[in-house]
Amino acid sequence: MGSTCVVGLQWGDEAKGKIVDLLCDHHDVVVRYQGGANAGHTVVHEGVTYKLSLVPTGILRENVDAVIGNGVVIHPPALLKEVAGLTAQGVDFTGRLHVGDRAHVILPHHLAEERLTEESASAADHLGTTRRGIGPCYRDKFGRVHGVRIADLYHPAQFRERLKRIVEFKNRLLTAMLPDFEPFDDAVIAEEYLGYAEQLRPYVTDATSWLHAAIAQGRRLMFEGAQGSLLDVDHGTYPYVTSSNSSAVGVAAGSGVPCRNIDRWIGVVKAYTTRVGGGPFPTEQDNETGERIRQAGREFGTVTGRPRRCGWFDAVAARYSARVSGSTEIAVMLLDVLTGIEELKVAVAYEDDGVAVESMPASLVDYERCRPVYETLPGWTEDLTTARSWSDLPARAREYVEYLGRQIGVRVSIVSVGPDRRQTIMVPGK
Repeated sequence: MGSTCVVGLQWGDEAKGKIVDLLCDHHDVVVRYQGGANAGHTVVHEGVTYKLSLVPTGILRENVDAVIGNGVVIHPPALLKEVAGLTAQGVDFTGRLHVGDRAHVILPHHLAEERLTEESASAADHLGTTRRGIGPCYRDKFGRVHGVRIADLYHPAQFRERLKRIVEFKNRLLTAMLPDFEPFDDAVIAEEYLGYAEQLRPYVTDATSWLHAAIAQGRRLMFEGAQGSLLDVDHGTYPYVTSSNSSAVGVAAGSGVPCRNIDRWIGVVKAYTTRVGGGPFPTEQDNETGERIRQAGREFGTVTGRPRRCGWFDAVAARYSARVSGSTEIAVMLLDVLTGIEELKVAVAYEDDGVAVESMPASLVDYERCRPVYETLPGWTEDLTTARSWSDLPARAREYVEYLGRQIGVRVSIVSVGPDRRQTIMVPGK
């Protein structure tokens, strides 16, 4: 097995962390390449539950290195808090965590700006951000004038001078726009962040060079996507998206590793569909069925605790994102959640005023008019959580999984029937 990319094909929360954790046995390095502390992975490893946001899942393996790539935006206190929490759980970071020195830094004004953005939107236009300053940090990154990178923190005099100019501008902006805003003190922020820099110093490195050296040594890399492909800023349901390329197209830009170095592209989906925050969701079930799925699947955000919107599997959306991300195989997660539902529906197409729509429209106006065209499959009543092999699954569950693969156009290779590593089934090839 060579290098692998694991990426969600829906609107995030697809249980990617479990797949990454499982495949760590066959890889030497795990890489986060985009996003920030808005990502949440819950992993059960050797009976212990770990909650990860910025730190790659591979850190739970003693012989695996974890890399936070240059495409990630980092809030230093959040990263240090996560490291401290994992250390308290017995995780040893010595020589294994590598933080890209070109990654951009989330500063206090970014959190205030995100509050401004959300509060200025109408109720219908709320993007559902986690208010962790990620979007404003990416905005400053691409604006080039006010961006600060990890490497800048190790040149204190220049950092203080640059930060002073940035904070002066941000204070003018936020004072004008937020009535209760208290201006930031650049000197206080500088002292705080230079202190964080010293705590992070053992981990900071040229991540791209480090990764290329690992490849030259024959080490196997795994790239861990955050959020989901349908939240990709370029290819998702814009503007209800994240601020980065959360599909597999972001791997090269966020890590500096060309895609030709990756052999296996695993797209992860739930056996149904969920979404957090606003935006179109054609198969949403805002009814008893949706609530049943929410409770059975514990569909509440790892980071925010917010209840997720739930609905039937959307094969149109998954087919689109599998193509964008170049998926070579599919992992179907949380199949056990659907146990006991008499009939299962899968959206195989959309319809707009009687006209068939075979792909996701770019325009939200068009997408919100789309109505799902369903095909119905029989459900099952058997408990799936004790299944350990493909043949242990009831025939109807196997048929449902195979049907999803045919609709997506990519073979399903992994099925999950519970949170534990042992509750993961490898589907035999055909």
